[in-house]
Amino acid sequence: MTRPLFAFSLFFLLTTVASAEIDSGPKEGEKTPALKVSAVVGEIEDKEVDYVAERKGKPTIYVFVQADKFDRPIARYLKELDKVVSDIGKDAAVVAVWLSDDQDASKTYLPRMQKSIKLGNTALTVSVDGKAGPNDWVINDRAFVTTIVAKDNKVTARFSYQSLNDTDVPDVEKAIKKTVGKE
Repeated sequence: MTRPLFAFSLFFLLTTVASAEIDSGPKEGEKTPALKVSAVVGEIEDKEVDYVAERKGKPTIYVFVQADKFDRPIARYLKELDKVVSDIGKDAAVVAVWLSDDQDASKTYLPRMQKSIKLGNTALTVSVDGKAGPNDWVINDRAFVTTIVAKDNKVTARFSYQSLNDTDVPDVEKAIKKTVGKE
């Protein structure tokens, strides 16, 4: 009797832990911290900038990507986010931040990736703080992708994933529409 109960308890505990959301990024309502990055592709290129300051409070989706975890499903997610932002308008944009200890390799890779997936509303950048990302953003390295929606320098929504693809975009789309008042 004890063994089946123990096995069930262990199974329940493991599935609960596995499905728990990863705490990554600033929480809703918090001020959007400064974001120093090397801008590689987009409106700003070949320059180190604070992208939060550059966006001046405009609706922005910040996507932090663990470079060593980047794959086709994450590329589809970025492509679909780019499309959603295009449809929303209102100065909305996506800023994708590569988290990598090899900044030079990321700076070389991102323009090639852009040629492949052709993002129109997404800036591709590399964190100057390496794989851990900027301290004030509190990016959890267990999250392969952390997505932060912000406007007026305040976080309005956040999402973190270990596995994702373009089917995860509707939740972010709903959050950005709510943020810009298009809900």
